[in-house]
Amino acid sequence: MTRGAIAFIDDETRLCAAAEDWLGASGFEVETFSDPLSAVAAIDPAAVDCVVTDLRMPGIDGREVLHRLRAADPDLPVILLSGHGDVPVAVEVMREGAFDFLEKPYGAEHLVAAIDRAVEMRRMRRQARAARFPETAGVLLETRLAGASAAVGDLRAMVRALADRPVDLLIRGEPGTGKEQMARALHDFGKRARRPFVVVDCAPRPEQAFEAELFGHERGFVAGTTAVRIGKLEYAHGGTVMFDGIEKLSPSLQARLLRVLQDRSVERIGSNAPRPVDIRVIAATHADLDLEVRAGRLRADLFHRLSAIDIAIPPLRERREDIAILFVRFVEEAAERFGLPVPALLDMDLRLLEARAWPGNAAELKAHAERHVLGLRLPSHPVPAPESLPERVARFEAETIADALRACEGRSSEAAELLGVPRRTLNEKIARYGLRAD
Repeated sequence: MTRGAIAFIDDETRLCAAAEDWLGASGFEVETFSDPLSAVAAIDPAAVDCVVTDLRMPGIDGREVLHRLRAADPDLPVILLSGHGDVPVAVEVMREGAFDFLEKPYGAEHLVAAIDRAVEMRRMRRQARAARFPETAGVLLETRLAGASAAVGDLRAMVRALADRPVDLLIRGEPGTGKEQMARALHDFGKRARRPFVVVDCAPRPEQAFEAELFGHERGFVAGTTAVRIGKLEYAHGGTVMFDGIEKLSPSLQARLLRVLQDRSVERIGSNAPRPVDIRVIAATHADLDLEVRAGRLRADLFHRLSAIDIAIPPLRERREDIAILFVRFVEEAAERFGLPVPALLDMDLRLLEARAWPGNAAELKAHAERHVLGLRLPSHPVPAPESLPERVARFEAETIADALRACEGRSSEAAELLGVPRRTLNEKIARYGLRAD
């Protein structure tokens, strides 16, 4: 299996031949072009993982190659090769969607590393795109529980093992980690998929109204009503009920729910006749239920009944390899929802995202992706106008270095590694722009 399919464009045939040799030896499938017009006509975006192109070429330049290829496939990563004098232009082109640029002369190992990152980005974007389409029996579980971490792999394995098992279970995780998404996967990939999936928000509310919502009532037994009401538990017959924030249920409702779990039947308010229900109950919480039991806010017998299968969803900070995959997916979903083009996603931006803690987990990451699509990211400080091109390039570089230092908590050695530059070079730029490591 190759490391990726690469198209290499440079009007110097000797560079094309050299690139074909070293990239081929590195495990890539390579096709080279010395004429950029012929390259754009011949490249099939669906069959290529990355395009590497020189910036200055006769006919059309690398900038035009980028625009034409992105018009055909906005997800196709393009790496630019430029001479020293072209660096300001290359920075501008990166803002227009280029994946990366390397200054000539470049080392073969640096080009291989950049291509590896681009191919990985391509893979993530394809995975994210597949996740946007409605699921059928042939769609893999990976499109629902996206991620490359071992933890997400374990969650997918649990879905496969438990989806068809008639067992109630507990899902724990911090807010925003995707507890409902996990519950829906357990429902959708099992035999109950064609029956209702019902979510019950356990936040406190008037007791009688909540009881009627869950169990239903006969005619005239709830004030202000004249008709029979079927409760959510009865409505979900054959399907799944998810209790979100199970510890918030009142003691009396906890007792009634425990009876449902034991007898698999419900009694409407005003009726003595039990009605059989075939439901799977999934409890979800971000609270410490052991503490809730010790404090007397959650019945111990209900807790033990639900926690025979106890699934923990780790926070994003413990599975950083999933952050870029999820962000790409959220960006593409938001762009489709808002009717906007997918904005450029630079490798450096994704690496900075991976360095953040994301206390709000996937929910916070999704909100950040939506702001990115809407173009609401503001500069870190006021920008005077008008601004010359060198000033714009310097500001861009200074802001990028400042972001990296913040992400690395002032550790310049880690920031240098994050940015892909030698530490000495980074320190020189920090001094030039008057930045501080803290």
